[in-house]
Amino acid sequence: MQRQSTGYLFVLPALLLLAMLIAYPVAYTALLSVTDNQGEYVGLENFRRILAARATPIAFWNTLWWVFGSIVFQVVLGVLTAILLNQNFRGRALVRSVTLVPWVVPGIVAATTWAWMLHTEFGIINYMLTAPGVIDEPVGWLTNGSTVMPVMIAINVWKMFPFVAIMVLAGLQSIPNDLYEAARIDGASFWEEVWYVMLPQVRMVIVAVTLLLVIWALNHITIIYAITRGGPANRTLITPIQIFRTAFEGVQFNQAAALSVMFFGVAIVVVFVYIKTLASSGDQP
Repeated sequence: MQRQSTGYLFVLPALLLLAMLIAYPVAYTALLSVTDNQGEYVGLENFRRILAARATPIAFWNTLWWVFGSIVFQVVLGVLTAILLNQNFRGRALVRSVTLVPWVVPGIVAATTWAWMLHTEFGIINYMLTAPGVIDEPVGWLTNGSTVMPVMIAINVWKMFPFVAIMVLAGLQSIPNDLYEAARIDGASFWEEVWYVMLPQVRMVIVAVTLLLVIWALNHITIIYAITRGGPANRTLITPIQIFRTAFEGVQFNQAAALSVMFFGVAIVVVFVYIKTLASSGDQP
């Protein structure tokens, strides 16, 4: 009993820190969601009002598109890059280093750079396309409602696929050479090695990385907010940005808290379902 009490004393500082940084903000947000500006209990009124807002369903569907589109391309491009970087070729160390550049660049720096590159009149992207005659006139990548969200997804993919690549590459390098040799003896081609040797061995790595990407994408607003602030016409408005706007621009902290509680609940459900359906299936034969 004395040893157990001593152990609790050692972890007490960490528990207090977690309580201050996580438990208290979550509890206070839940309290704000059921009270008004005067601190009086109003039940589910804040939830009703924020759900009735016209921007709420728009932000929800934009968030789904943002998360799904980003993660699919991040995982696919990251895995393909990891397979490439796992091969023996001249300059491999340099290519590996350059591949990490998008990931290590600060998000606000990347967003500002891409905003200038995609500028309708002065951006280098339009110049590179109009100069050789690929397009007749500059495209408003960030002002056209049909192109702005795909562009945001593309920037997010560029920013995060190196993380997937480096994690999967670490898993590929842990695969025993005996498996490759056995596959080659059986006459397997390169792509058969990829499908039957590489991918099964790094499956759990991909599952874990995808889970992290889901969590990050649900909360990541730097790229979108720095470039478009949710525009034009709410075409890139996602739920985290709506929460920020409601709280700090609309000064409706209680409604923002209600939306935060709902968003937190949806995120927990998504993560739980993902873990149960994918991560746990790794134990199946």
